[in-house]
Amino acid sequence: MKLSQRITQLTGGGSDGWEVFYRARRMIAEGHAITELTIGEHDVRTDPTILNAMEISARQGHTGYAMVPGTDLLRDTVAARIQARTGIPTSRNNVLITPGGQSALFAAHFAVCDAGDAGLFLDPYYATYPGTIRGAGATARSIQTTAEDAFQPRAEAIDAAAEGAVSLLINTPNNPTGVVYSRQTLDGIAEVCRKRDLWLISDEVYDTQVWDGEHISPRTLPGMADRTLVVGSMSKSHAMTGSRCGWVVGPEEVIAHLINLATHTTYGVPGFVQDAASFALNAGSELEQNIAAPFRRRRALAMRILETQNTVGLVPAQGAMYLMLDMRATGLSGEGFANALLDTHAIAVMPGESFGTAAAGHVRVAMTIDDDRFAAALRTICDFAAGLAERRAAE
Repeated sequence: MKLSQRITQLTGGGSDGWEVFYRARRMIAEGHAITELTIGEHDVRTDPTILNAMEISARQGHTGYAMVPGTDLLRDTVAARIQARTGIPTSRNNVLITPGGQSALFAAHFAVCDAGDAGLFLDPYYATYPGTIRGAGATARSIQTTAEDAFQPRAEAIDAAAEGAVSLLINTPNNPTGVVYSRQTLDGIAEVCRKRDLWLISDEVYDTQVWDGEHISPRTLPGMADRTLVVGSMSKSHAMTGSRCGWVVGPEEVIAHLINLATHTTYGVPGFVQDAASFALNAGSELEQNIAAPFRRRRALAMRILETQNTVGLVPAQGAMYLMLDMRATGLSGEGFANALLDTHAIAVMPGESFGTAAAGHVRVAMTIDDDRFAAALRTICDFAAGLAERRAAE
């Protein structure tokens, strides 16, 4: 029996660059002690007050089918949050609650892409981006950014790739690079979207993790509110990764159609999870700051360590829970360095090539273990890289 091309070609075939991660997990399963600096999973789990709110809701009976668009309470809460942060009028009719940010990404592309259309995305990229675009039936088309530009995308590169495209996906603060897009960068992106009549899909799941600069939602820029779909999530801001609760914010007409899509696909998000999300969002900024604090602290710790050496380069670590380290002085690819590091020191990091080709020769380090172990691991990474660079110079 034949399967659809949409499902068999979802990941485009070939390696996805995640072999180091899977190898590290196999080694852990075999009993090896591995320091994992791979995926963006908080080392401090969901706050007990949020879990308590979830339990109370479930025990009070909110365990049946919830409203498919999301509960009025959570939609109103998300709308108020977005309006307060952006100044753009937002109501529940602009909000669809989804099973996590990934579901929101798929829904947004499904809303604006037809078969044969091109959906643009920036390289480096979060691993699911091209498959999400293909899953919506479109052709995934990447646009290279460069380390020399601190991975800030150039408007002219986007414009050059825009022929036949209907959408552009961006992510700021950015995973994997940790870069926060500047106002100049976002103004350039907005100008191309207006010129080329592109939908802008803005993945803003790290908007509470900004260490340097400011987070600007492109929905606030002139002429962009009616052509921007914002993806948000409870996962990173509130350490609720397993609760699977996110949203799409956009024009009312788009949200109305996405509610129809949700009726035929996910059929909503559990009510007790939504009640916990409402509680968490209404708990105030202190809770969010507490969840972000370890990553802010470790970023500062990393910068102090990296200042003491001259082999490993740091891409501006302005936001999110990652560092993108430049390992090109070692002469190895990111994948080669990550494999050697795992074999020699039992430290697992993600090769830059896991996120496309633009970050070749880099590795992504997740700041997701306690401070002392993180500092020790980063010093080991730097010493290992310095040794490789010295041997290369001596050859």
